[in-house]
Amino acid sequence: MPRQTRGLTIVHTGNGKGKTTAALGMLFRAWGHDQRLCVIQFIKSEKGRWGETIAAERLGIEWHTLGEGFVWNPDDMGPAILKAREGWALAQERIASGAYDLILLDEFTYLLKFGWLDTKAVLDWLRAHKPAALHLIITGRDAPPALIEYADLVTVMENVKHPYEQGVRAQPGIEF
Repeated sequence: MPRQTRGLTIVHTGNGKGKTTAALGMLFRAWGHDQRLCVIQFIKSEKGRWGETIAAERLGIEWHTLGEGFVWNPDDMGPAILKAREGWALAQERIASGAYDLILLDEFTYLLKFGWLDTKAVLDWLRAHKPAALHLIITGRDAPPALIEYADLVTVMENVKHPYEQGVRAQPGIEF
C-alpha cells in the first residue's frame, strides 16, 4: 500500500505538563522546513511575554494571543467568552485561507469544555473548511470525546510528578 501524506489533526490533552511544549516542538520542526505557520493562543493573557512568544517574534512566526489569562470574573464571563469567540473567528479565517501549512490552536479545548463554542459545530466546520494539506494542532485539558474521535493523532499528558507540588515556582525556560 503506498504511503500517503495529508494534513493531520493533532490533539495534545490531559492534566500533565507539556501539551503546549510538545506542540511548539512540532511548530519548530515545521519552521525548519520553511513551512507557513500560525499560532492562535486562547485563554492565555494577551499581555504575557512568554519565552515562546519572544522566540516566535524573532523567528517571524505569526502569533496571536486572545485571552485574559486563566483568571476571570465568574460573575461576568462575557469578556472571556467574547475573546474566545474572536479567537475562533480568527482561527476560521486562517484555517480556511489555505495560506498555512500548520496552525496551532493553543488551549482551544477549554472553549469546548466550557461550552463557549459548540463541539459539534466546530468539528462540522473543520470537516467542511480545513484544507486537506493543513496540519492542525489543538492543545488543552479535557479534550471532548468527539474531538478525540475526529483527530488523527492524540496524546494524553499524564501528571506523575510536578515541582509545583513540592513548592517550586514556575521558572523561565521551563514553564514559560
